Amino acid sequence: MLLLGGAVFCWPCVGGAVARPGRLLTWLRERTAREKGVPELLRSAATLDLLAACLAGGLPVSVALEAVVPTASPETAVALRSVSSHLAVGVGPAEAWAPVRDRPGLTELAVAAVRTARAGTALAAHAQDLARRLRESLSAEAEERAERVGVLLAAPIGLCFLPAFLCLGVLPVVLGLAGRLGGIL
Repeated sequence: MLLLGGAVFCWPCVGGAVARPGRLLTWLRERTAREKGVPELLRSAATLDLLAACLAGGLPVSVALEAVVPTASPETAVALRSVSSHLAVGVGPAEAWAPVRDRPGLTELAVAAVRTARAGTALAAHAQDLARRLRESLSAEAEERAERVGVLLAAPIGLCFLPAFLCLGVLPVVLGLAGRLGGIL
């Protein structure tokens, strides 16, 4: 047994990591790397919701972007500040929104912002729709992982209960039938 961060891990779960501490560190890094992506997208969705509210309230895009910076992750906050400052000094939409294009969940926002700047439509609706779709994709991903866990748990449970079922359920029936058939023959 291995106690780590309030969680107890059995020997097979971490692949004998007690004997190989390097493997435990690798496992922890991989696990935290997987878990980092979800909060980033969730923060992006919250940031988009707040941006939509600011824009719907009538704030200019550059001011609204500055208002939502505290809710974003550090990397996304830098990109949003850059876009805000570019828009404030009058840089074109395509150039101004370039820093946001590589941020998780915000690529579509940059494309929509360039399109709405040219067409004159509201960016708030696009931001709100994108936030909803991000949350739905995260929800679907969480459901898939939960279903996968259910499938993966079936094998160990089956391996644990199958010998007991055979010894206590099937074997007595077969031996009883064999004894009766032996007496008949």
